[in-house]
Amino acid sequence: MPELPEVETVARTLNALVAGKTIRAVTVRLPRIIQRPEEPEAFAAALEGRTIRSIGRRGKFLRFVLDGLVLVSHLRMEGRYSVCPADEPIEKHTHVLFHLTDGMDLRYKDVRQFGTMHLFRPGEEFEQPPLSKLGMEPLDDAFTVEALRKLLGGRKAPIKPLLLNQAYVTGLGNIYVDESLHKAGIHPERPASSLRAAEWTRLHASIRETLREAVDAGGSSVRSYVNGQGEMGMFQFRLYVYGREDEPCRTCGTPIVKTVLGGRGTHVCPVCQPYRKARGRRPAGKAPAAIPRRMAGDAAAAAADVTSHS
Repeated sequence: MPELPEVETVARTLNALVAGKTIRAVTVRLPRIIQRPEEPEAFAAALEGRTIRSIGRRGKFLRFVLDGLVLVSHLRMEGRYSVCPADEPIEKHTHVLFHLTDGMDLRYKDVRQFGTMHLFRPGEEFEQPPLSKLGMEPLDDAFTVEALRKLLGGRKAPIKPLLLNQAYVTGLGNIYVDESLHKAGIHPERPASSLRAAEWTRLHASIRETLREAVDAGGSSVRSYVNGQGEMGMFQFRLYVYGREDEPCRTCGTPIVKTVLGGRGTHVCPVCQPYRKARGRRPAGKAPAAIPRRMAGDAAAAAADVTSHS
């Protein structure tokens, strides 16, 4: 699924290609892509004669700002936009065509057919799903170290699934969470509540730095992602851990380990991101078993090791 850098790149590319152009007509070839209004005919009729003023982004969603309407589009797994002459043959899996008055088409193609489109009056898009459910934008000024810590710091869940939750921080996906956690030296399974002040500072900085670098590189083409001009992103050549299982860590040379956390493939350097899970607490009311004297030193050393890596 395209993440923030990829969607930002698509928005910037389309802004350069179609902003200021007018929609003559719309052809909907797969009705279920259209979520609001429910009738594809109403969707098409509402857009006729509208001029595209700008294309922006909110989280992983595109926002097409038109005269009197806003189109919110989610690319999901395989969705992509392209601009081409109206007489060019229509490729397979092209589901929505915006016919422009200058003889060009803005076409939406989606092999997996998971993408969605919603129409709203300006301002309403932020008050209703899907945008109303989104959390903080990690590149906004309001996304500070303190804001991040206040949002997640009291939670006992592992830090990675929390960062993937779009209701907390929007735009982050598997690629950039793995990369940000590696840059910050934090293991994905660490409970958020275990992070110290310095680690929150590093994590905040790593998220913003990683996303900005990825945007500058045009995103990551790890599957089928291309921008509105059919060009690949280049950030996949700078990845430190994601998709690099058994390859040497670019920082220390240790082989990257792939695990599964919360149902998502997770890439970690065991040296740069150390973590040992604390042993489970004893049941209430039961006294702890006595530790043999010969084992006391080993137990103390193990406890110190856990503390130093948490």
